[in-house]
Amino acid sequence: MADIYKEIQKRILVLDGAMGTMLQRYNFSEEDFRGERFKDYPSSLKGNNDLLSLTQPNAIADIHRKYFEAGADIVETNTFSGTTIAMADYDMENLVYELNYESAVIAKYVATEFTNKNPDKPRFVAGSIGPTNRTASLSPDVNRPEYRAVTFDQLRVAYKQQVEALIDGGVDLLLVETIFDTLNAKAALFAIEEVKEDRNIDIPIMVSGTITDASGRTLSGQTVEAFLASVSHIPLLSVGFNCALGAEQLQPYLKRLSNQTEFYTSAHPNAGLPNAFGEYDQTPKQMQALIEAYLKDGLINIIGGCCGTNPEHINAIAEVSKNYKPRQTDVAV
Repeated sequence: MADIYKEIQKRILVLDGAMGTMLQRYNFSEEDFRGERFKDYPSSLKGNNDLLSLTQPNAIADIHRKYFEAGADIVETNTFSGTTIAMADYDMENLVYELNYESAVIAKYVATEFTNKNPDKPRFVAGSIGPTNRTASLSPDVNRPEYRAVTFDQLRVAYKQQVEALIDGGVDLLLVETIFDTLNAKAALFAIEEVKEDRNIDIPIMVSGTITDASGRTLSGQTVEAFLASVSHIPLLSVGFNCALGAEQLQPYLKRLSNQTEFYTSAHPNAGLPNAFGEYDQTPKQMQALIEAYLKDGLINIIGGCCGTNPEHINAIAEVSKNYKPRQTDVAV
């Protein structure tokens, strides 16, 4: 089996782009989300993108295929909201294991297809672990600052179920991403460590935080350096940032991170900042030029795209990445 630690030393690895942006192209209806299996489900299901791994698996496989064709080395599973906490919005907590397992199986099937075609460029699957829609550090009620909508232990239990299903489905690594509250991420990392111990296995872990605005902090108030200190207690494949900002706005924070860590670094920024309609206008060529600045500065080991990016963006990023060496690090492997 291909070893991602060996591949990451050879070249800059390319991560895929946005799943949601691609799914919008299909313009799926409520009936499409439901499929035959959930046609009489009592809740509205439109918008539950993770469910499409069960009701529209061919579309999910096709999206993975397009990203691999564009030059991605790693695709993320369609499991960003794959916890009981996030699935409670759709009354689908009981489907969490199946959603994660099937999403991993779909992605792994496509990855294997591409690896078999070109064994010199092995493809990998990252189990996408999103932040949930609750925060363990902050109160959702301004009048009750002490209140928390979720506990660390509730998060740990939910994440553990997700991690077990992703591993059972065949993912090669785990990606704890879009971290706006590092306490949530620490619950995910704790759960991963529990599963590794329970099963006596090791699995590479990527951690990716979110700088929410020009303050250079996460939503829960941490600076780049504080975020890094909070997650560096366990061995990671990489640490980086994604979402919220475009490549240009993210660069100074990525530089600070790169200078401070011995882990490999990752970034998957948005296609610029959203316009007045919440859409992303940055073209693949524009994004490519901004990403090239990261590469010239030697800031990056894994690069991809987040909101607003599609296979054209990833192809442009993959093309320019070939011309540069990965960031050098003293990380132990």
